[in-house]
Amino acid sequence: MDARKLALRCREIAAAKKAEHIVILDLRKLSSVTDYFVIATGASEPHLRAIVEDITDRLREECALRPRATDGVLGANWVVLDYEDVIVHVMRQETREFYDLESLWGDAPRVRARKASEPTTPAKPRRKRPAIQRRS
Repeated sequence: MDARKLALRCREIAAAKKAEHIVILDLRKLSSVTDYFVIATGASEPHLRAIVEDITDRLREECALRPRATDGVLGANWVVLDYEDVIVHVMRQETREFYDLESLWGDAPRVRARKASEPTTPAKPRRKRPAIQRRS
């Protein structure tokens, strides 16, 4: 899986666990350490744990990927999963505001879920419900 797809998949998994304010930063032109940061906010320690465990478990099951390193502890309100080309930061809101990675890497473009040039799947036409006949 290429780095961009991996970053997008991490965002999907975090979103499924109700992570908030998920951002992907494209660092390819700014850093030799990694290609993408995925930054997500969790509301509580159990919420952080659920997000981190789901990302780790699903990537292991779906892609046979394990983080090269995991840093931080849930009690510290910030956990980092290092997938080499993608580094996932899951943190509490106050920690995210304090370290402000988006401003620190302010020159990095944000990645959207889908490029505007990519075709979208047309929506299925809605079936009309049969009219309900009332008996008098």
